[in-house]
Amino acid sequence: MTLGKHNSHQTRTIVITGGKGGVGKTSVALNLALTLARQGKRVLLLDGDTDLANVSIMIGLYPRQTLANVITGECRLEDTLLEADHGLHIVPGASGVQECLDMTPQDSMRLLRGLGQLEKRYDYVITDTPAGLQAASLHMIAAAELACVVVTPDPASLTDAFSLIKVLKRRGYRRRPSILVNMAQGASQARSVFQRLDSAAQRHLGDGLHYLGAVWRDETLRQSVLNQHPVALLPASDPSCRQFHTLVDMLDVRLAQLPPRKAGLAAYWHSVSRRQSAGKTGEKAAEAPSAAPVPARDRCQKAITELESALNESAGDPMLRYDAFNRLFALLGRTLDADAIEIIQTGLAAMPWETLEPERRLQLAEHLRHLAEQVVPRADRSLRPVDSVANDEPVYDRVSFGEQDRLVRVLKEQPADISLDQLLRSLSLKDRNGS
Repeated sequence: MTLGKHNSHQTRTIVITGGKGGVGKTSVALNLALTLARQGKRVLLLDGDTDLANVSIMIGLYPRQTLANVITGECRLEDTLLEADHGLHIVPGASGVQECLDMTPQDSMRLLRGLGQLEKRYDYVITDTPAGLQAASLHMIAAAELACVVVTPDPASLTDAFSLIKVLKRRGYRRRPSILVNMAQGASQARSVFQRLDSAAQRHLGDGLHYLGAVWRDETLRQSVLNQHPVALLPASDPSCRQFHTLVDMLDVRLAQLPPRKAGLAAYWHSVSRRQSAGKTGEKAAEAPSAAPVPARDRCQKAITELESALNESAGDPMLRYDAFNRLFALLGRTLDADAIEIIQTGLAAMPWETLEPERRLQLAEHLRHLAEQVVPRADRSLRPVDSVANDEPVYDRVSFGEQDRLVRVLKEQPADISLDQLLRSLSLKDRNGS
């Protein structure tokens, strides 16, 4: 096999990912890898999809051993390799990625050393990740030189891709993701889909995206999946095959624009494994001296105090605050019962909304209206309890009427014969009408 032009400098590492399942990322990863191999490059395709792990199945290969067997010590990493057409090598069903994170440095070093030696043999290492925001997927993206996010014209695909990119940015990801529009009807639709996502990223994240290219929707591609015969194996003159050759050209152009990475995949994974093991060691050391169990209430109070202190010390780090409160909301959402609802209501009512700028208050109110639609769609509002429908009297709440002392001043300015119910009702109607 001919040596790739990048191999004398470094192995190029590419990750194919997506915000949701069903966007065709595995098909894209496989056809890209086969096209590169067909051009004489040495290519390793790592099936990192911990949910489906079906790269090998899409090409009609059924592995006896996977990465999980390597982690348990049953075989070496090289023993799992499958060879496909044009000399493409595949590490199948990498369902052991999470287990790799849980191993001690001593246990994981064997696997990581094997991965480090293995990646040096190739011009390209392409990883097919799990869809969504799984920890393993985020680590794979961070480890690679180039992240290719696959989207489709489906609005849900764009929403999920934006969520993925937002999480990456908040976690300190500094590289610009490349976007590949799959299942597009043509070039104009593909560009339009990309521009919508790019505009959202620029507006809300302060950074744009890179347009890698598009793959058209056609019957040949769909049949290739059913027949376990990727389009990259068709004659080069076939339109479905030719578009992946174009995509490889665009990929090489983009890689040439990127600064070289100082470390490969194995080095990244080793650093992650070492950090997590150090954290676990610290946890065990902290737990060892405890002679008697600490009551849960005391532990919670201590955790709250430590969280408050950490947030005060890192006031300029919005990412830390975002991660901390997202974790807390996730804990609250585990048991979404009457107590959880009361906690949410009490917390919202305690917020000093009057300190917000008018524009931000309007944005928040609009968001809460949309949230209300998600909680109870209009079509389901007939399901409200009878007493809540019949007794639609206005009641005091600070969000609608402001502070109580302000309400008292307004009361004093009213005629003596007006009742409190009438005043609240009139203020409530004014608020609903936006006046």
